[in-house]
Amino acid sequence: MAKKTTIYIVDDHPLMRKGMAMTLQTELEFEVVGQSETAEEALQQIPHLKPDIAVIDISLPGMNGIELIKNLVNIIPELKILVVSRHDEELYAERAIRAGAKGYLMKLEAGDTLVTAIRQVLNGNLFLSPEIGNQILMKMTGNKGTVGSDPLELLSDRELEVFELTGRGESTKDIAKKLHVSVKTVESYRARIKEKMDLKSANDLLRRAVQWIERSSS
Repeated sequence: MAKKTTIYIVDDHPLMRKGMAMTLQTELEFEVVGQSETAEEALQQIPHLKPDIAVIDISLPGMNGIELIKNLVNIIPELKILVVSRHDEELYAERAIRAGAKGYLMKLEAGDTLVTAIRQVLNGNLFLSPEIGNQILMKMTGNKGTVGSDPLELLSDRELEVFELTGRGESTKDIAKKLHVSVKTVESYRARIKEKMDLKSANDLLRRAVQWIERSSS
């Protein structure tokens, strides 16, 4: 009997994990060997289970998915990683690929595409939408003038998450709840964002965040 491809899922929503696991287990060559809702738990289990591929969300309590990817790539360089996230591909795919992921799939598009994405990543290819793939390729192959010119590149992964949620109209309390952190921590992130982006007030931050979301969605 041929060896099955082993898969580990990291997502803080139980129903999402269950849905992905059910989709993958219908394929005879796949076996889901583990699941977790936090990056910290995944970091404990994945090195022991040694799956062929990890499917990781970006928004996780505590350490987020991008940081988890960086840690896993450092510990297990041969591990294939696919990001499946609610975040817009345009906003986070490049960061995920830079961190070491080999593909990015939005949750809204998951379904049957999840199997296709996993197979493509396992075959040594990147899985991205053509538009985002071209954008990343342009940045990585000589369009040096744009690198570092965007103040958003100065933000940490968690700061970018806070910036995005601010642009989507989420309150400080809502952001704290979604990211599983305190209101005070969100306020600290916003203060650092303002400093890094040279913004003078909370209104300036909100205006810039909304403009960024609108531009990214157009």
